Amino acid sequence: MKIALWIVQILLALVFVASGSMKLFAFDQFVASAPALADQRGLVTFIGICELAGAIGLILPALTKVMPVLTTWAAVGLATIMMLATGFHLSRGEMSHAVITVVLLALAAFVVYGRGFKKSISPSNANPQTILSPR
Repeated sequence: MKIALWIVQILLALVFVASGSMKLFAFDQFVASAPALADQRGLVTFIGICELAGAIGLILPALTKVMPVLTTWAAVGLATIMMLATGFHLSRGEMSHAVITVVLLALAAFVVYGRGFKKSISPSNANPQTILSPR
């Protein structure tokens, strides 16, 4: 299960880095594929920032073992975004997009379950303040 969790975390991080980067740095290309959001640049930017933060949160805390519980919370945040995205796509009749968001939701829920309840990562003994303080 540990290896499966890492694989899913990495895949989700890659998907959300790509998606978030597109929303933040290539808004015109994003709008071409989602014209309904053309006048919602602020919302799209916010979602892009959340997706990038979630992607970082899926990997960095678990990898460094500094506050690894944040990995679970990052997955919760991404699952929430995918729930809302699924509702948005279903309301517009975009079934192919809704299927993708449901799959991403299921993968994020798997990370929440795995890291939150089954195979949580123990924090390192290093104190974060010791790591960040100058010597």
